[in-house]
Amino acid sequence: MREQSNNPQHREMADESMVRNLAHQAEAIWPQEREIFRGYGLPDELDILDVGCGTGEITGRLAAFYPRAALVGLDLIERHLELARQRCAGFGARVTFRNADAFALPFRDDAFDLVVCRHMLQAVPRPHEAMAEMVRVLRPGGRLHLLVEDYGMIQMHPTRLDVDRFWADGPPGYGAAVGTDLHIGRKAYRRIKALPVDEIALHYVVVDTLRVPRETFAGIWEAWRDGYVDTIGTYTRFSSHEALALFDDMLACIRDPDGYAVWQVPILSARKRRGHS
Repeated sequence: MREQSNNPQHREMADESMVRNLAHQAEAIWPQEREIFRGYGLPDELDILDVGCGTGEITGRLAAFYPRAALVGLDLIERHLELARQRCAGFGARVTFRNADAFALPFRDDAFDLVVCRHMLQAVPRPHEAMAEMVRVLRPGGRLHLLVEDYGMIQMHPTRLDVDRFWADGPPGYGAAVGTDLHIGRKAYRRIKALPVDEIALHYVVVDTLRVPRETFAGIWEAWRDGYVDTIGTYTRFSSHEALALFDDMLACIRDPDGYAVWQVPILSARKRRGHS
């Protein structure tokens, strides 16, 4: 099954906690990410592809930001696509969704002006192959926008437990077990340079307890806890009980008025070189 081979986290991604997670992440990240899109200087009349669109949280925001664009959102989880269709119904026929695989995009070469992929590349094997597919369907001069998570870019203080050790040891162990790279954020630049693109830029959205409401930040962590504690216990050196205690400790820090927590989120952008198709 393609869900199993190309999405080893299918069970966690399909869990109801991921719906909450995507909503809180969008609320936390979009205000800064919107300015990155603004900086591209793209016209309103665009063909946009949102790869791994999930529940359409960002597809809808992009449709509002580019009011004359046509958008297609792709995902493998049908329940998420149902929610995306409901969320974006008000945009009419210019926003559509379909069940499709990022490793075999069902579009001709040079089909889109903007290809967006967020919160996905850390969850799939062979992310470089998915990136190559996205560049393939871009028109020469088109823009690629990748939000590439990196779980080594999280810090918190004060905490009772050693959460630094958890983030240092847990993600590499989990990624090795399921065949994904949870440090793809720092590696994506090297990957993208191998493709026919130029104007490569790396931006950082800073999700912290100064820029983001604490309860929004906490909502991300609660959703991760609820969806991943058992999986962490299966695939890492941390037991489920230890993982639960660590997440609860982190949540206490996030909600502490004197505590500080930060998650730096890399966003990589590039332009497809003209003359390549």
